[in-house]
Amino acid sequence: MKDHYAIIKSPVITEKSTASVAMHNKAIFWVALDANKKDIREAVEKAFNVKVVDVNTQRVPGKLKRMGKHAGKKPTRKKAYCTLREGDKIALFEGV
Repeated sequence: MKDHYAIIKSPVITEKSTASVAMHNKAIFWVALDANKKDIREAVEKAFNVKVVDVNTQRVPGKLKRMGKHAGKKPTRKKAYCTLREGDKIALFEGV
């Protein structure tokens, strides 16, 4: 397993994700592409000192983008939906 800070890239802070945290106690993170569910669970538990009940992952394919006449591609990323134990909170998502 890699370092847990290498697995978790960043939290997803959007209107939809903050509603998911408030209603369903699910925290959403961008994670490394090669991370599996077990690695993600351990990384979130160690980094935020919470208990993760379930992990769902989603690969988000990179989109083609243009800048004038130059074509490029955004990288493929992976999203992890971590369901936290009832009563556990991550301070990062509080008050957003």
